[in-house]
Amino acid sequence: MAHDHAHSTGSRRRLGAVFAIVFAIFVFQLIGSVVTGSLALLIDTGHNAVDLIGIGIALFAATLVHKPAGGQKTWGFRRAEVLAAGAQATLLLGLGVYSLIEGIRRFFVPPEVPGPGLLLFGAIGLVGNIVSIIILSSSKEASLNLKAAFLEVIADALGSVAVIIAAVTIWLFGWDRADAVAALVIAALIVPRAFAILRETGSILLEAAPKELDLEKVKAHIEGVEHVREVHDLHVTRIDSNLPVLTAHVVLADECFYDGHAPRILVALQDCLAEHFEIAIEHSTFQFDRAKDAAQETHTHE
Repeated sequence: MAHDHAHSTGSRRRLGAVFAIVFAIFVFQLIGSVVTGSLALLIDTGHNAVDLIGIGIALFAATLVHKPAGGQKTWGFRRAEVLAAGAQATLLLGLGVYSLIEGIRRFFVPPEVPGPGLLLFGAIGLVGNIVSIIILSSSKEASLNLKAAFLEVIADALGSVAVIIAAVTIWLFGWDRADAVAALVIAALIVPRAFAILRETGSILLEAAPKELDLEKVKAHIEGVEHVREVHDLHVTRIDSNLPVLTAHVVLADECFYDGHAPRILVALQDCLAEHFEIAIEHSTFQFDRAKDAAQETHTHE
């Protein structure tokens, strides 16, 4: 729990720093969008606005996750980070669809955009995004929340690069459609990422087993423990992106219930799950059954 507390505090500090940076970028780019009239910069500004909301939600969720479990909330607010990531992805998806529609429209009717001004604001955005990437890079795999925030600033940085390229193209060659092309590129960055995060959050909310975990191998390892006869009702779900939970009915040889083997088998099973697989399963619950009792069960789920 001490590790969890320290990790949660570090996550909140990083998210807080990134929130401040993204807010500053948003203000600068909002001014730039008004001054230049650029769609690419406007979309990038909107992207930053969505990221600002998303990182704010992530920061709030990181605070909720730290609250202790109690009452009806036996897992506390551990799933808050999953809901926060889903909310971020939904906002991004809406922005991506708007970007595609408006980008196509402006490609055929391009407005006049000042290249030098667009270049300045794009460069400011890129510098801020690079600083955010550095802050989050060391902890991006710590939770789905931080991963979503890291991917957001990566896409923001790529969006700023697209704005800069469009600005240089307009400035040097006078091709105003570069602004619409940059907007479409930013949309192409946003939409797949939004779907990826939604798929991951949906998987957790639907209580699917982690894709990195082969349940047949898990079952085989459990059945490979001495005195274990069979495993059924094996379920692996995730409370949040880093907390897999396993439950299973394990049929033991009858003598294990009388000769003291059962407690040792329990320790062996828990150690196996916590250490053997790519994803450590440290929260496991086993129901030990005798063979004759298991045969009478009518509600098992293979």
